[in-house]
Amino acid sequence: MSRFRYFLRVAALWELVSGLALTLRYMFLPKVTLSYPQEKGRLGHRFRGEHVLRRYANGEERCIACKLCEAVCPAQAITIESEPRGDGSRRTTRYDIDMTKCIYCGFCQEACPVDAIVEGPNFEFVGESREELFYDREKLLANGDEWEGVVSRNLAIEAGAVKEGEG
Repeated sequence: MSRFRYFLRVAALWELVSGLALTLRYMFLPKVTLSYPQEKGRLGHRFRGEHVLRRYANGEERCIACKLCEAVCPAQAITIESEPRGDGSRRTTRYDIDMTKCIYCGFCQEACPVDAIVEGPNFEFVGESREELFYDREKLLANGDEWEGVVSRNLAIEAGAVKEGEG
């Protein structure tokens, strides 16, 4: 009897009919595709995109040149040089990230004790040459100034100070 069933399934093209039925079922459901340049999808608060260096509210750079992010980076994409200040603390003179090496693991963000380096929400960055993807301190601070509102909100959500649907 099983050979007879098999023969009927093959003769009736059962796989083709079931595939067409599935296509017809999904044809009338609402579409889930986004027209990307015009419509943007929602990013989670833990999304890791382009790096930013943050500042304090008074405009001072947050980085204290502890070099933990440089030490923890598995791709060795971060280079930091520092010098002492007059009050005995350190400040960065050079903070470079080679974005062609970066694997966006987030270890640098996790290692930073003052939330100076953060991976921001920007995923639409591109360069026409490798040199454009070598980010220096000025470029990272400019990114931080541009994305500070979103970054600070995402960090507040992460810390539990704000719920994701609020604000």
